[in-house]
Amino acid sequence: MPSSDFETFLLTSAAGAEIKGLDLSVPLSGKIVDELREVWLQHGVLFFRDQNLEPKQLLHVAEYFGEAMPYPLLRGLEGFPDITVVSKMEHEEVNFGGIWHSDTTYLKIPPMASLLYSMEVPEHGGDTLFANQILAFESLSEPMQRLLSGLTAINTAGNPAIVSTRSERIQDSGSGIQAEQFEAEHPAVITHPETGKKALFVNRAHTQGFQELSEKEGKALLDFIFVHQVRTELCCRFKWTPGTLAFWDNRSMQHYPLNDYHGHRRIMHRVTLRGEKPFLKLGSE
Repeated sequence: MPSSDFETFLLTSAAGAEIKGLDLSVPLSGKIVDELREVWLQHGVLFFRDQNLEPKQLLHVAEYFGEAMPYPLLRGLEGFPDITVVSKMEHEEVNFGGIWHSDTTYLKIPPMASLLYSMEVPEHGGDTLFANQILAFESLSEPMQRLLSGLTAINTAGNPAIVSTRSERIQDSGSGIQAEQFEAEHPAVITHPETGKKALFVNRAHTQGFQELSEKEGKALLDFIFVHQVRTELCCRFKWTPGTLAFWDNRSMQHYPLNDYHGHRRIMHRVTLRGEKPFLKLGSE
């Protein structure tokens, strides 16, 4: 049901909605928060342009929807340990997290959601892609759905594909914790705890194989999934402007920050919200 307090504009049928008419620097009513959560669950990621959020205000917005948690591999912003600075400077060639992924699925309890607020953005490039993993699962054949629903995915923070995108940041502002310390097993297909829908829960950055399959079998299956789950019809693409907040559901969405703005800077503040242990409820819709 449309809200009388804000307007919603869809990016694509698959994912993403831009919210207009709200100033997030002032308190939101419980009614508005509930309506925003409903839209968020439906579309996976919300975008709010033209906001002016100091770190304390960003945390306040995050806490409307969950409990903030620190990012395990980097130190937080001074005075705000739950805010991570995600940046690429003019002289750097590699952007942070520049590969398709869902945030920190190498944790035993991965985050529910993430918020990303743009401080500085390049004049061109630097867009972020999002892919709907509920639709990715639903668009598989029934035999493939059954196969994946019986598998356990092995996730690690030490995958070379993602390590290379964060090595410079860890050198500059690392938490002192080694990425290799983080490994977790989760169902390859999960039940979304709020909608009851099933979603693929493997990603190119962190998933290395399946407990039940040999390495060769797992690689062949992952090669297929990694292409399937980010097909164009499952995605939206968002162009950032300064003062924009994105809020996405890590349980149902993957994202990919593009690295196409060399020689320019991009500085963002990120907050991650605590989640719960992923599960698959057999027979759920």
